[in-house]
Amino acid sequence: MAMEAPARLAAMRDSGMLGQMIRFGIAGGISTLIYSAVYLPLTAFVFPRAHAVYAVPFAFAVAVTAGFFLHSRWSFRGHGTRRRGGWQQAQFVAVQASGMALNALITWIGTAHFGLPAWAPLLPAVALATILTFILNRWLVFA
Repeated sequence: MAMEAPARLAAMRDSGMLGQMIRFGIAGGISTLIYSAVYLPLTAFVFPRAHAVYAVPFAFAVAVTAGFFLHSRWSFRGHGTRRRGGWQQAQFVAVQASGMALNALITWIGTAHFGLPAWAPLLPAVALATILTFILNRWLVFA
């Protein structure tokens, strides 16, 4: 029998996952603002709409650097073992790269194929990438 919503919420709170999800959301919001602060000017002044996807790697590089510090020191603090060093950072970059690839795909489809403005794909791209990267970070990078 499935666990009822209040019981699931209590289990998530007791396991620490609820706090991680809230912190991850806040840190992700900050990273998204950083990403947007790089992406939007590039798409407005450097790359034409059909090539807005070219701005994604630049925005990603800046946002992932800030994101590693936010997530490793705050979002997932106290969770799992702390493997300091290059391996954890490489895993984090790989997880974020999967989010960037998903983001780039959605951006490319929205701008190049549907002719949407450069800002339009941001919401679905960020939402789906957030879900994917939370799962991978929790169970792989910061496990």
